[in-house]
Amino acid sequence: MTENSEREAWVGIVIGVVGPHDLVDDVAAVCEEQPGVSTLRLDYDHESQAPAIVEAHASSVEGWLFTGIVPYMLSRDADALTRPAAFVDYSGATLLSALVRLQHEGQDITRLSIDTLSAADVQATFAEAGLPTADLRTLPYRPEVTSKKAVAFHRKGPAHAVITCLSSVHEALRDELHVLRLVPSVHSVRVALRQLMLTAEGQAQEDAQIAIGLVEVANEEGLLREATALGGTLAAFRGGTHLLVTTRGPLHDATGGFTGLPMLARLAAQNDVVRVGFGLGRSAAEAESLARRALARARRIGEVAAVLSLRADTDIVLESVTPAPTGAQNLSVIARRVGLSVPTLEKLLEARAAAGDEPLTTREIAERLAVQQRTARRMLHRLELAGLAERTGNLTSGSSGRPLTLYRLTL
Repeated sequence: MTENSEREAWVGIVIGVVGPHDLVDDVAAVCEEQPGVSTLRLDYDHESQAPAIVEAHASSVEGWLFTGIVPYMLSRDADALTRPAAFVDYSGATLLSALVRLQHEGQDITRLSIDTLSAADVQATFAEAGLPTADLRTLPYRPEVTSKKAVAFHRKGPAHAVITCLSSVHEALRDELHVLRLVPSVHSVRVALRQLMLTAEGQAQEDAQIAIGLVEVANEEGLLREATALGGTLAAFRGGTHLLVTTRGPLHDATGGFTGLPMLARLAAQNDVVRVGFGLGRSAAEAESLARRALARARRIGEVAAVLSLRADTDIVLESVTPAPTGAQNLSVIARRVGLSVPTLEKLLEARAAAGDEPLTTREIAERLAVQQRTARRMLHRLELAGLAERTGNLTSGSSGRPLTLYRLTL
């Protein structure tokens, strides 16, 4: 790729930089050295705030760059990352520069207490510098390692100098131990940005995949409006079928990540028969072939149905509506629409009944279904996209963690 084409490819890309107050500006400034890159600077007081920040600003960026692994992992584990993301690696050049600084301050750099970085990365960096590693203490990052546990780890060992990646740990120990907080090197930021841009470019190419829809509907009213909402064009096909051409990105967004197709219900309000088959391919010919397969399956499902066909013989039922089913049969339809099992839906109904139809927090749902909170959030998000759950507010959890979202189940 030439310099001019690279610039054209990245004109207007916005990177969300997430980290503590004193790091965000410096990391963002390095990012903005790249032609065509602008940043949204988002800082926090504590690492636990990162997922909420990401969720609040997801629609404003094309990618996320975190100033360290901890806010990245917290956001990833909370299922908050809907855009390409990367974090600045603190091993290598960043750690080496910290060792030089500590040595200038008169500290023994062969006896250190280091958090967040993996033991393998620390040992590799020390080996490159020709330094011994026998007297190093490391606390690698894991989801259960909180800043309080990191502080306890450093206090428990000998009074060695401390290297931390966490601003909260630095603040807690600065008056009792010699603490150096790692600050991303310019080189490390550039490496992370390059990785993020490659990932974002791949995502952009994927979003540009051709999506072709074959639509069977008697009354065309509203169909053109639906095509426009998908960023596509509409044309007559043959045999009364309409051809809708768009790309993967708008289709992904309109279907809530390929889970449901709202336009199907709107068209069904004016038609007894609405069948839609979408095909997603790398060429128009491939997408059309897959759309034909999807439409054939939609016909087998019923009078109102939508299917998305992908490569590798993968078919996704976006939504299907059958005449007034009840009981277990209705749960089967819902299960197919939202990608959850019937037993899971039954447990959700039991949870709703036990709560007297009052809103439930994500934590309460997770406990009742014996799953992790992030799994509960994913389930509720699918139900929300299908119109079977609605957010009614947030409930402060009483800790430094993210607020708990309240959901009212309407399935």
